[in-house]
Amino acid sequence: MVKAPRLIAWETTAGCNLSCRHCRGASTFEKPEGELTTEEATRFIDEIAQMGNPILILSGGEPLVRDDIYGLAEYATEKGLRVALATNGTLVTPEVAERLRDVGIKRISISLDGSSPQTHDDFRCMPGAFEGAMKGIDNIKKAGIGFQINTTITKRNLKEIPAILEMATEIGAEALHIFLLVPTGRGKELENEEIPAVEYERVLNWFYDKQKTAKIQLKATCAPHYFRIMRQKAKKEGIEVSVKTHGYEAMTKGCLGGTGFCFVSSIGEVYPCGYLPALAGSIKEQSFKDVWENSKVFNDLRDVSKLKGKCGDCEYNKVCGGCRARAYAATGDYLEEEPYCIYVPEKQ
Repeated sequence: MVKAPRLIAWETTAGCNLSCRHCRGASTFEKPEGELTTEEATRFIDEIAQMGNPILILSGGEPLVRDDIYGLAEYATEKGLRVALATNGTLVTPEVAERLRDVGIKRISISLDGSSPQTHDDFRCMPGAFEGAMKGIDNIKKAGIGFQINTTITKRNLKEIPAILEMATEIGAEALHIFLLVPTGRGKELENEEIPAVEYERVLNWFYDKQKTAKIQLKATCAPHYFRIMRQKAKKEGIEVSVKTHGYEAMTKGCLGGTGFCFVSSIGEVYPCGYLPALAGSIKEQSFKDVWENSKVFNDLRDVSKLKGKCGDCEYNKVCGGCRARAYAATGDYLEEEPYCIYVPEKQ
């Protein structure tokens, strides 16, 4: 029996008020034709609710440029889903924050890719983006909604990660989630800014150590071999790995694409994640349940015995799995080995 998803990221619109360098969807001010109508969107929410009560992340683009976003959030909340919102923060006025609270948004993630306006604004290709995000955060706090900071790590902001953690703690964030750049969408243009595999390993080891003393929750996303590192270090230290399995802090395994998580595009296409363009199906043509349970892509990803190269040999493949999106970007095969991992399995 296939378990229902625990986390669904829905690109409510591909439209956005910014045009960021690393954008997965290469979003622009123009919205593509065929985005889900309000009727199609509510039907999608109904189908999710019939399967369980996962966390539904209303994402984009920038979800706040979608006219019916508040109604959709309220509808999903009434259906029993836990609803979060992912935004760049620049459109979150006091009135917007209060409306988001009133329609049931439980957590908001704000993207900050630098500890200073210079770094963040350069990433976002928009002067004033940092100031706008900070104002949005202040409005979110005043409305009483919990928030987290999401940071995409590249060579240009690698040295600022400790400062970003310090800033996130100081401004009252509940969590910091780091994302290791996956070269898709407009991020494909930043391939030369991906941090080397050795630096990747160093950052994740630093992140593990920081988790012991950090005052906020830390989570590494698009960094599945963190779960291998976590177990290696815990074993050396003689401690038991503590793994949360629910809510916003769920940390059951590395790559959740197709197993506990999926991404639904603004036009209804379903993918393992927003960075892996391997189409699993379309909710315009079949039910979401049918896509989730019967897609070849998803069923491939659920079977670790199909992993190739050193990922197939690795003793940690059930808790890590390697980044299937990076494997696909590097080879065109989502089952190939993770290209940004320096670990050599014991079998090799």
